[in-house]
Amino acid sequence: MQSANMLLKKMARRSVLLFAAQHGLKKDLFPLSRTLSLSLPLKQDNSCSPSEKLDLDAWKKVMKSGLQEVPERKELSELDGAREILEMWRLAGRAVPEKISEDQLKTFMECPSKSAKKKYLKFLHIRELQKKNDRRKLDEKKERRLQAQEQVSKADDENKTKSFMCMLSSGMDRAYSWRAAQSMVFGQPLVFDMSYEKDMSVREVTNTVKQIVLSEGCNRRSMDPFHIHFCNLRDDSLYHREFVKFYREAWGKLLITVTDQCYTEVFPKDKLIYLTADSPKVMKTFDHDKVYIVGSMVDKSIKTGVSLARAKRLGLETAALPLEKYLLWNSGAKNLTLDQMMHILLTLKDTGDWKAALEFVPKRKYCGFVNKPVSELQKTLNLMNTLKLGRRREETQKQFAKNYSKKLKHK
Repeated sequence: MQSANMLLKKMARRSVLLFAAQHGLKKDLFPLSRTLSLSLPLKQDNSCSPSEKLDLDAWKKVMKSGLQEVPERKELSELDGAREILEMWRLAGRAVPEKISEDQLKTFMECPSKSAKKKYLKFLHIRELQKKNDRRKLDEKKERRLQAQEQVSKADDENKTKSFMCMLSSGMDRAYSWRAAQSMVFGQPLVFDMSYEKDMSVREVTNTVKQIVLSEGCNRRSMDPFHIHFCNLRDDSLYHREFVKFYREAWGKLLITVTDQCYTEVFPKDKLIYLTADSPKVMKTFDHDKVYIVGSMVDKSIKTGVSLARAKRLGLETAALPLEKYLLWNSGAKNLTLDQMMHILLTLKDTGDWKAALEFVPKRKYCGFVNKPVSELQKTLNLMNTLKLGRRREETQKQFAKNYSKKLKHK
C-alpha cells in the first residue's frame, strides 16, 4: 500500500511539473504541487491502520480546483502581452485603435494569423475614426445651431433698431411734409424753368431731372424750405416722363406746384430774377421778397448765353452769383449744378453769409476764399509769376552755359 502511495505521489508531481513547464507557470504551480505532495504523507501519518484506503475523490477535487485556477492566470498574462504588442504597433505607426475593450482584445488574440490580426485592428481603427468624425459633426452642428440662435437674436435686435429707425424716419417724413405744406402757403417761391428740353439730348435731360430730384430732397429737409414751382412743364414732355420714372407713385403726392404756364403768367415780372452765370449783374444780397428762377438744364453742352437771352426776351431782371468776389477762381466755367444752387440759396436764405453759402462750390474750381478784391490779387499773382519766370530763365541760361562748356571740353 505504501509503495502504491509513493508511486501515485510521483506521478502527480510529475504531471503537475510537466503542465507548468509547458505553460510557463512553474513558479506559480510549485507551491500547489508541494501542498499536494505534503498533504498525502500527513494523511498517512495520521492514519494508524494500514487497512485504511486513500481518499481519491478528495484528491481529484483538489486537482480540479488547481487546474481551474491555471487558465485564468494564463488568460490574464496573454491579455497583457497583447496590449504590449498593440502599444508597440501604435508606436511603429500602424493603424491601431487608441482604445480597445477586453472582448475586442480576446477577438484579436483568437485571430488565426498575423494578417488577420492586422485587418481586425485596421477595422477597429477605421470604426474609431468614424465615431470621432460623427462626434465632430455633432459638435459642429451644435455650434452652428448656437451661431444661428445668436444670429437670430442679433437679427431681432436689428429689427427692433430698424423698427425704431422706421418710426423715427416716418416721424421725420411727417415733419418734413408738414414744413413743405407750410411753405406752399407761407414760403418763398423758387421757380425751375422747364423750357430747355429742345436744347438738350435725352441723356442730358435725365441728368437734369436727377439734379432736380436732389434739389427737391434738400429743400424738403431744410428748416425753412422754398415753395418749388415747376413751370413750363407739359404732361407729354420728356421732363415729365423722367420725373414719373424717378418718383413713381410719389409723383402725385409731392408738395410742389407743377404747371405748364410760364412763370411770367404766375408771378409779377417786377418780382422775378433769373439766376444765370452769363448775367453782367452780380448778386450782392439775398432778397426774400423776390422770386428767383433757375434754368433746368445741364450747362456742359449748352451754348453760353441761352438762359440770359431767354430772360432778356421776357424782359426779366438777371443776376449771377458773386463767385469772383469771394473765391479765387482756378479754371473752368462758373456754372454749378442745380443741387449746388439749391444748397447755396437755402444757406443764403437762412444765414445771409456768402462764405458759408459758397462752401458748396466744388473745391476743385477755386483756390480759396479772398478778403481783397480779386483784381488786386490777380495783379499780385501776375507779378509773382513774372518774377518766377524771370528767375527760371536765368537758371536755364546758366545751366545751358555749363552744359555747352562741358561739350566743348569733350571735343
